[in-house]
Amino acid sequence: MPEPVVVDAMGGDHGPAETVRGAVTALREHGVPVLLVGRAEEIRRELARYGASGEIEVVHAEEAVPMGERGPGALSGTSSITVGCELLSRGAGAAFVSAGSTGAVVSCAIRRVGRAESVLRPALAIALPQVTGGSSVLLDAGATADPTPEMVAGFALLGTSYARLVLGTAEPTVGLLSIGSEPGKGNRLTRRTEELLRRLPLRFHGTVEGHDVLAGVVDVIVTDGFTGNVVLKNVEGAVRTTLSMIAHAGIARPDELREVAGRYDPETHGGAALLGLSRTVVVAHGSSRARTIARACVVARDLARGGKPVRAPGRRAAEPAR
Repeated sequence: MPEPVVVDAMGGDHGPAETVRGAVTALREHGVPVLLVGRAEEIRRELARYGASGEIEVVHAEEAVPMGERGPGALSGTSSITVGCELLSRGAGAAFVSAGSTGAVVSCAIRRVGRAESVLRPALAIALPQVTGGSSVLLDAGATADPTPEMVAGFALLGTSYARLVLGTAEPTVGLLSIGSEPGKGNRLTRRTEELLRRLPLRFHGTVEGHDVLAGVVDVIVTDGFTGNVVLKNVEGAVRTTLSMIAHAGIARPDELREVAGRYDPETHGGAALLGLSRTVVVAHGSSRARTIARACVVARDLARGGKPVRAPGRRAAEPAR
């Protein structure tokens, strides 16, 4: 039997009510074996609601890390995040999925799972649809708010590998997000990073601007985690707002709008891969519902296999009945 995807059942804004439901969907609808970590009594109560008590293994973890926790509390040995990362590091699972505090997951994964060789700092990578077709990868999407230039340059190498292996891009081009496309434009971080990127063995396009993020100008867009997270959430919000305005104006059919919206919905991409670790970790959105958790499990399984994630299920994909 394939190794299961270890899921933090206590993570996210909705806790076991949604994570367990998503895990059951991942198993039944997508064939992803799952192991749930968290307060066993609460998890088993949710599993019983779907008649899944004997289908999914549960490992008890007493503590749930608060969503804003980034300090010592994030590394507690009895938290669901820590226990999940420990299971992954011991080979009890193929990947780890959590919708919990991003800072806590990143800190714990670095300490318990470990970085891959030569990686200074892991980065969260998210694939964004492009108007030209296909996708590009944005990183860092929120793992490290204040990286060094050397770290950001390293993100470009991680993103290039991701674009090749996951997105199927043969020769990925890399752009550094800045406030202008002219060489040397930007703050100290971007200027120094640009110098480093020009020396690396990759196809460096140069600096790119915010309006290039969805334009297909480059295949990999690198920036610090603070900026990357703002960009990601701005894209999600701008798409929702624009489509709502179009729907209100009645200038496009509802099914067409749903198709476009689905391409940018967190439920479609499932979560961000934490690249640069020795094992696979996927961080789902904190507000994740069951569909998003299920999708994150599928993405985690496929990334652990070293393959390209399968096409996302539609928004009406079957779920266990309440």
